[in-house]
Amino acid sequence: MDGYNRDVDLKPMDAEQFREHAHKMVDFIADYYKTIENFPVLSQVQPGYLRNMLPDSAPNHPESLDDIFNDVQAKILPGVTHWQSPNYFAYYPSNSSIAGFLGEMLSAGLNIVGFSWITSPAATELEMIVLDWLAKLLKLPDEFLSAGQGGGVIQGTASEAVLVVLLAARDKVLRRLSKNALEKIVVYASDQTHSAVQKACQIAGIHPENCRLLKTEFSTDYALSPDILCEAIAHDVAIGLVPFFLCATVGTTSSTAVDPLLALGKIAKSNGMWFHVDAAYAGSACICPEYRQYIDGVEEADSFNMNAHKWFLTNFDCSALWVKDRTALVQSLSTNPEFLKNKASQANMVVDYKDWQIPLGRRFRSLKLWMVLRLYGIENLQCYIRNHIKLAEHFEGLVAQDPRFEVVTPRIFSLVCFRLLPPRNNEDNDKKLNNDLLEAINSTGKIFISHTVLSGKYILRFAIGAPLTEERHVTAAWKVLQDEASVLLGRL
Repeated sequence: MDGYNRDVDLKPMDAEQFREHAHKMVDFIADYYKTIENFPVLSQVQPGYLRNMLPDSAPNHPESLDDIFNDVQAKILPGVTHWQSPNYFAYYPSNSSIAGFLGEMLSAGLNIVGFSWITSPAATELEMIVLDWLAKLLKLPDEFLSAGQGGGVIQGTASEAVLVVLLAARDKVLRRLSKNALEKIVVYASDQTHSAVQKACQIAGIHPENCRLLKTEFSTDYALSPDILCEAIAHDVAIGLVPFFLCATVGTTSSTAVDPLLALGKIAKSNGMWFHVDAAYAGSACICPEYRQYIDGVEEADSFNMNAHKWFLTNFDCSALWVKDRTALVQSLSTNPEFLKNKASQANMVVDYKDWQIPLGRRFRSLKLWMVLRLYGIENLQCYIRNHIKLAEHFEGLVAQDPRFEVVTPRIFSLVCFRLLPPRNNEDNDKKLNNDLLEAINSTGKIFISHTVLSGKYILRFAIGAPLTEERHVTAAWKVLQDEASVLLGRL
């Protein structure tokens, strides 16, 4: 190859060299998983720690893989927060699995850039098929299947999913009104909705004052009230504004609140609004018949999203989005430069996923989901979800048995929201007490949890979902929480 230094040991690609080095990498990763519990779950390094440990510039000459492994062990892993640790209980899970890893490996090996059907027909067609499989598993309406006017597409994250459907909804309403009506159109969601909706509004040019984040209450378990939505819409219509987009959530980030989809969907429909359902976390649970009820009313939705990379054993990133009307997406996101024109696309015989997303290029992500569904099967995936929910029930029971703590919101899935109660003579100390407990727990390195604020109260979140987590890890985590709480309360 011209310009290539032939004295270098490692070629850009060589089947036997790849086999040798990839075996070493698999061994390294397998050893990491065997010893993952030895690491502090939350990285304990200080900002900027890595700058002094690595050279100022890239090497002029090749270095060995063994040297790099040594650096990963000594310099990189201390700066990693171990999301796959069985003692990781923060935010929401980000699942990794053998099947997901193998799919990721195959995707990297083929390394296609599947922006249109012609660039790799299998990439487009497998994505359509596996998202139909998943839609049927979730019992989504037939309108979301690829055989009709809708279909599924893999986005990178739920943030990208809500952005593309917001853009589609925006352009749809502006075609009906006029391009100058941008300042009049209004988005609705609850104050528990993921901040991705606010970011999508910023990107889409929705005026900040027209992004309505409606207040939720403890009395409704922080779900969006249809009455409050109706009041907000009536007020906006009365002053000449145009409601056009409603985002409901199944499993909010703070507390897994579930918005009433059926009632909200009917309100959206009667007002000509696009209705999007964000089930990024809890959607995975709805493959179990006993949890499917939480997306009842999805038939009213125009779009539905769940993250297979959260709780469905599919390595990041893999966010599944379904729409009932693919034309709305394509009209907003399509470009057709000369250099991308081809017979199949021009004849409208195929789906070109470049027109369903923000970027042009896209990876062969459906391989991961395909492998997860095939190597585990539906029954094992359902058992996997149920086990985490059972572990959360166990943790909830432990919290309820200790009068120093309280469970703050009803547990639905595998998240428990709780707090340490301040002594009666020190109730103003509530936020500081629970923040200090959080900091103390996480600085031990034994477990990692995160927090939220609900109705002004500082709440601790315990989210179970790492593939390696067992009951013994949950029980040990509770012991850490109790011990640190005893220390803090002893100082008051």
